[in-house]
Amino acid sequence: MGDRVWCEDAVLQQDLERIAASDEIDWEKLRGGTVLVTGATGLIGSILARALVCAGESRGLDIHVLAAVRNRVKAEKLFASFLDAGLEIFVCDILAPIEWAGKVDYIVHGASVTTSKDFVDHPVETILTALKGTENLLELAREKQVRGMVYLSSMEAYGIVDAEHYNVREPDYGYIDPLQPRSSYSESKRMAEGLCGAYAHEYRIPVKIARPAQTFGAGIPESENRVFAQFARSILTGQDIVLHTDGSKAHCYCYTSDAVRGILKVLLDGTPGEAYNISNEETFSTIREMAEMLIADYPESGSRLVFDIPEDAGKFGYAPTSRMLVNAEKLRALGWKPETDLREMFCRLLASMRRTCVSGADV
Repeated sequence: MGDRVWCEDAVLQQDLERIAASDEIDWEKLRGGTVLVTGATGLIGSILARALVCAGESRGLDIHVLAAVRNRVKAEKLFASFLDAGLEIFVCDILAPIEWAGKVDYIVHGASVTTSKDFVDHPVETILTALKGTENLLELAREKQVRGMVYLSSMEAYGIVDAEHYNVREPDYGYIDPLQPRSSYSESKRMAEGLCGAYAHEYRIPVKIARPAQTFGAGIPESENRVFAQFARSILTGQDIVLHTDGSKAHCYCYTSDAVRGILKVLLDGTPGEAYNISNEETFSTIREMAEMLIADYPESGSRLVFDIPEDAGKFGYAPTSRMLVNAEKLRALGWKPETDLREMFCRLLASMRRTCVSGADV
């Protein structure tokens, strides 16, 4: 893939090269194209944007990546080595109509409120960001007559599924109480998906929906505070892993480079108006089992599993306890498959975080 060093993080560098080298992706469809990525400084968006630049250069595809962000300084720091290789920073507010004079061939819309506590503290902003932001991106897609678009939804759009039918495929929706503040995220994801489906039907916008399982890997920001990051920091700093729940919630996960390949597969080969799960079913485990696996795999850390369950766990913004195996058969049928199991996900995450690990974590 060439000798160019894109980033100081060797694990992330390898991930970008793996995506760019993937034969699952029909890269020729992107030749000479402009790809707009919203939420480009987020975990998935940033890796997607950088992987597209890496693939564009290594394959001679002349891909132009338009990274839509709110903070130019943050973006320039993150994308410093990519700015001379096909990536352009586009500062905009997705809550306002998107004004861009140039062409746009593809859109990956990943901008969203993502912090659990914000879902509870700022439910109005969570909903409006999802709805108004998605509407504005769909209108841009309509104006530019894009060749493809992906809306990044979430497995939380399924809500709470029946415990006896926890193997969830795309049509299998569970229950969401729309009056609970924490539901602002899951309900708005559903509403935004519905808007995508409506635009696909009424205006023939080639928009598809990707529903990633919880995704993590190399390159997470230092501020990341979701469960996987907290567990990893505890292992690296020799602290106990503290659970504020009983740890019985069971979900699937997906490594970042696997998820990005899945998103590109949906973008280029998915059917407009349809949804696709992106998940590694083999990672299915409870939070407690994941913590116990890490403690067993890294005994040198001295970390122990500790429970500290508050009376009002709702203030933390945790998703309701549930079991959900996110089934990715539909995406697999397009030719995609995950490559990284849960142990390797954490191995790569820890190797990446050792450079920047900061102290202090519990969940």
